[in-house]
Amino acid sequence: MGKHRRILNPAFHQEKLKRMLPAFYTSCSELVSKWDTLITAEEGSCELDVWPELQNLTGDVISRTAFGSSFEEGRRIFQLQTEQAELAIQAIQSVYIPGSRFLPTKRNTRMKEIDKEVRVLLTDIIHKREQATKVGESTNGDLLGLMMESNFKEIKENNGSKKLGMSLHEIIEECKLFYFAGQETTSTLLVWTMVALSMHPEWQVLAREEVLQIFEQRAPEFDELTHLKIIPMILYEVLRLYPPLVLLTPRTDKEMKLGKIILPAGVRIALPILFIHHDREIWGEDVDQFNPERFRKGVSNATKNQVSFFPFGWGPRICIGQDFAMVEAKMALTMILQHFSFELSPTYAHAPCTVITIQPQYGAQIILRKI
Repeated sequence: MGKHRRILNPAFHQEKLKRMLPAFYTSCSELVSKWDTLITAEEGSCELDVWPELQNLTGDVISRTAFGSSFEEGRRIFQLQTEQAELAIQAIQSVYIPGSRFLPTKRNTRMKEIDKEVRVLLTDIIHKREQATKVGESTNGDLLGLMMESNFKEIKENNGSKKLGMSLHEIIEECKLFYFAGQETTSTLLVWTMVALSMHPEWQVLAREEVLQIFEQRAPEFDELTHLKIIPMILYEVLRLYPPLVLLTPRTDKEMKLGKIILPAGVRIALPILFIHHDREIWGEDVDQFNPERFRKGVSNATKNQVSFFPFGWGPRICIGQDFAMVEAKMALTMILQHFSFELSPTYAHAPCTVITIQPQYGAQIILRKI
């Protein structure tokens, strides 16, 4: 874990994120253009399930930012990973029969085919990057290039010892993780934000006023995104009510004391994020209400300096991509608010369900109108 974070950290520095902003903008711009064409002049509005739309957006963003010039191969990997996740969920929801994963069923066979194709695609991209890195060619600032550049540097600084760097298998696994962490969690944040702002139009109006005051109708700049005040309050409140992951399960690597309890090594601890984010003693009587105002003075003030808000985890294992996710969410929400107003469709059914992340069980049907 320490080795991986040491190698990956440089790829997620603020200066590196600035270089990825054009990729964020391109993907968001394509989404806005697509939605714009769906709204006819006669109707003035359209009904759309934004859940798959936002999943495609965040998958598009991670494909561009992770693989850069290999964007098309990255998009194919995203499609395969999405299919693999759906098959894995089916397997989890099925009746468990010991040893059934080894049987040559249609689902098991397809999962093996997907895993093989993803590994072939990633191996080919990685080998090309290895050659480019060795001869000093530019990485173009994408996540894979930055990770491999940092990995190559780590090995070189340790007299060529590959044990202190990441193996091909480890790099492939990190690339696969980019998709889950970078696509799934951000898409759930965005979909619940649109649902919440549809349920609470007064906050949608405030958010849009802030966006138009700072950016008008032009593309957001990186430094300008830090000037936003209301948008982060809204995003934090959505993360409190609908954290992407409902539970963290860290494990003790040595005997440790937790309050008055002594835990031996190897014990799995359940940290129920959803329950803590909805604890009345911490958040007050309006704990179940959408109230971004609670974050006006920041997270520390909202939590009374307690560790009670951790949608991205906490401590040394806190999500390395949290800044990436927040910049992407701010960019996407800003551009949506610049171009559209939105409200819930009468067909929408509010049914959050846990499928690895908290998702809208029946989709998120939204009525879009041009600004």
